[in-house]
Amino acid sequence: MEPYFLSSFLLLVCMFTSADAGSIGVNYGRIANNLPSAAKVVQLAKSQGLERIKVYDTDPVVLKALSGCGIKVTVDLPNELLYSAAKNPSFARTWVQKNVVAYHPSTQIEAIAVGNEVFVDPHNTTKFLIPAMRNIHQALVKFNLHSSIKVSSPVALSALQSSYPSSAGSFRPELIEPVFKPMLDFLRQTGSYLMVNAYPFFAYESNSDVISLDYALLRENPGVVDSGNGLRYFSLFDAQIDAVFAALSALKYDDIKIAVTETGWPSKGDENEIGSGVENAAAYNGNLVRRVLTGGGTPLRPQADLTVYLFALFNENEKDGPTSERNYGLFYPDEQKVYDIPFTVEGLKSYKDSNRSSDTRSHQVAAPVNGGVSKSTTGNTWCVANPDAGKQKLQAALDFACGEGGADCRPIQPGATCYDPNTLVAHSSFAFNSYYQKQGRGMGDCYFGGAAYVVTQEPSAYFIL
Repeated sequence: MEPYFLSSFLLLVCMFTSADAGSIGVNYGRIANNLPSAAKVVQLAKSQGLERIKVYDTDPVVLKALSGCGIKVTVDLPNELLYSAAKNPSFARTWVQKNVVAYHPSTQIEAIAVGNEVFVDPHNTTKFLIPAMRNIHQALVKFNLHSSIKVSSPVALSALQSSYPSSAGSFRPELIEPVFKPMLDFLRQTGSYLMVNAYPFFAYESNSDVISLDYALLRENPGVVDSGNGLRYFSLFDAQIDAVFAALSALKYDDIKIAVTETGWPSKGDENEIGSGVENAAAYNGNLVRRVLTGGGTPLRPQADLTVYLFALFNENEKDGPTSERNYGLFYPDEQKVYDIPFTVEGLKSYKDSNRSSDTRSHQVAAPVNGGVSKSTTGNTWCVANPDAGKQKLQAALDFACGEGGADCRPIQPGATCYDPNTLVAHSSFAFNSYYQKQGRGMGDCYFGGAAYVVTQEPSAYFIL
């Protein structure tokens, strides 16, 4: 066994965040009549340690308030302007000059979202999307901002023809030639990335009879094995993102990166909106923050660190639709938290999910996909190493468990009873499980930045890998 010497949790966290961690941002929607001033919103975001903000327009008051604050900003060219931006390059140049050049770099605009979920826009603006993206990019070239500001367009998961299993992910055939291939070529040529809006809530709400709530909320669960590639998934979020990666791969665009520009869970919903509620919203967003900030990509793309924007900063009381639409906010308009979750690595040190499923609509725990066993129906659980995490991450996690973590690692020392087999995975599994059991098998006690996961059958087999 390699020596373990990292005795500081802070050092472990720094390693994960510098080498593997993603970034958390937030969507700042303003379809409401009771929100605080833009200046107060910026101060709130800074006080919470938020690194990125995405807005749905280029409101001058908002962009001025974001000046000099150190928060990176993504602005939006609304769907209703796609036609003009596509048909008239001079319109695109003027728009960039007035809405980007006038504020950057004091306001750290890092990306322009051209439209939003254009494929489901009832005004049929899809055909204008690619020309508009090109003209906006050319305007950035004119002002020599094309290297620092990227151009993309958020797509909803409804753009997928297939998303289950993840390995079968594919784009809708009617969108591939006219839209996706030219868009992906554009992203590749400009060094940009695909923006994706992903909501596990919608999938759970519609399939609560077959999807485990723990799986949807990124809580401990046995996982779901993808029948196509054998990879095991421990969250619906990862499965959805990998369906997009698989769709990219099917078209031979494996080099295109993804940013999740919207995801969230409503704290309140109508009677038929199964799974909505404060506790579930807190669990989903809190566990997602932990998953993003402690590092690691997805099972299909383990090195693909994600930037994720939570939806949304505030509850917005003038949005149309079901009750959930007005209750995705992390904060009330008075700036009080709807529920308490961290947004930074430092905040994660004291964060604990309540670790129990709460479905306020159905009052039952759904069976996991593929016949897995929900944690709520099991007795004993164990923590084992994830062999796909990689040597560096496993070693760092092992160092922490046997050092600062206080795991009993004496049995895996040379000559001791559990030294053989002398493999990193076997020793890590022993140490991780020791730590997990000592901590009381709580939520987050078996994570180690993605280097471990919970199983519901005695893991003797894991110790001989």
